[in-house]
Amino acid sequence: MNANVKAGSEDEWFDVVNQRDEVIGKELRAVVHAKGLWHRAVHVVAWNANGQVFLQKRSLTKDVSPGLWTVACSGHVDSGEAYDVAAQRELREELGLSLPAPPQRWFRVEACAETGWEFLWCYRIETEGPFTLHPTEIEAGRWVSLAALAGELREKPGKFCPAFHHLWKTAAEKLSGGPDPHVAP
Repeated sequence: MNANVKAGSEDEWFDVVNQRDEVIGKELRAVVHAKGLWHRAVHVVAWNANGQVFLQKRSLTKDVSPGLWTVACSGHVDSGEAYDVAAQRELREELGLSLPAPPQRWFRVEACAETGWEFLWCYRIETEGPFTLHPTEIEAGRWVSLAALAGELREKPGKFCPAFHHLWKTAAEKLSGGPDPHVAP
């Protein structure tokens, strides 16, 4: 990302893509979101040695899903940027975590209303932290067991981003080898 452009800024440029995730143009963040144009994003799931997953609570200043919980790290792919490069950049910007190589790709999600019309790659990393949470991006962070997360998704689904619900269904299926009946719809 351009060093003069603040993360989440209306001055960010995104590639606009078609239904095959092929670049067909570029547009400002505000226009992409206002018009519901297809674009790209990355999400990173962080696991620790205890099998817990790290969640972030999005800052209340975010334009999409403020104050809601989601994966450890997520963000848009800037115009002209590759998914893997974006994942490394977002980890550095949001969590203060510098990796020598891109994180491991886990699965891909097609653009849909739940993702905000983002095609996204979900990555996974194993880490114990510590993290330096970016204050304008993240309000709080915490480690949670998969069982506790499943309970929260059932009992308090409104605490989580729509994209997280959509993404976590696929993650739970991959973890269990099939659909997880404990993941909230």
